[in-house]
Amino acid sequence: MPVELLPLCADDMAEMAAIFNHYVEHSFATYTETPVSVERFGSLMSFSPGYPAFVARDSDGSMAGFGLLRPYSLIPAFDRAAELTCFLSKGNTGRGIGSAILQVLESGAAELGIETIVATVSSLNEESLRFHRARGFVEQGRLVGIGSRNGRKFDVVYLQKIL
Repeated sequence: MPVELLPLCADDMAEMAAIFNHYVEHSFATYTETPVSVERFGSLMSFSPGYPAFVARDSDGSMAGFGLLRPYSLIPAFDRAAELTCFLSKGNTGRGIGSAILQVLESGAAELGIETIVATVSSLNEESLRFHRARGFVEQGRLVGIGSRNGRKFDVVYLQKIL
């Protein structure tokens, strides 16, 4: 499926929040249990000016997904590391869109001097774990049983990709 990757803009937030809220309601891909407002979504994402953030739009102009990087930590010792967030709209997984978003984010990261990308994924989100591992991310650790969502405990899995 051909998509156009565009830099994220403020007008994209409502569609992004809707994609995120789909996962809140139908999966374990998020850590929140209830849908979030557009304002709360912006706060959760911790958007960082200067870091790459893109939306994917299909030929009809519908948002097929989004991805962004943000600082892994505000401590200067970690300036060369970024944290990844990526979500695809319903029906758009397995079509290469996530890979395309990741590729453009990695290019942007390299331009910023970022050398490693970290993803934190719920152990209950097997699809995301497979996605990251297939694209060069390596599990570097996990916080066992730290989370609980809808009555189910889960681990937070730390995945790292060195660029």
